[in-house]
Amino acid sequence: MLYVRDLLTEPVETVAPDEQVSEVLSKLARADFNGFPVVEDDRVVGVVTQGDLVRLFQTEERVLWIPIGLPPFTETLTYAVNVSWDDLDLGIDLARNVNRPVSEVMTADVVTVAPDDDLDRVLELLSGTINRLPVVDEDERLVGIVTREDVIRALRDERAAE
Repeated sequence: MLYVRDLLTEPVETVAPDEQVSEVLSKLARADFNGFPVVEDDRVVGVVTQGDLVRLFQTEERVLWIPIGLPPFTETLTYAVNVSWDDLDLGIDLARNVNRPVSEVMTADVVTVAPDDDLDRVLELLSGTINRLPVVDEDERLVGIVTREDVIRALRDERAAE
């Protein structure tokens, strides 16, 4: 039977909750993975992923509804004017969000595993929308990380050894 301690990757690249979104974007651009545990005093307080950051910069349909009519406005027509210009929206979103701390955009409800958890628990957790599991010791301190890739590699190696 495989356990988390057999699968985990260490050391783990992390970010701090007060790091700015722009810093994390730079780190992700250089990384071979798409998310970081957010750690404060060696304890996991969140996870930030590419998805969390992309959602900050997704342009939205911005429609301005303008009522048109004559006083006393008892009968009006409402016109929708699309004021969404993708490049402008992206620039505004970028300027508005790059200095935000990661703590404002991270997922704070983090699912973790312990080194002694077995492969079945890991498979159950990774079979949904979770892609990475921070591994914490009994004091809730980060000791490693397990990803879907780690599990697949370990299963491949185990089968090859048989």
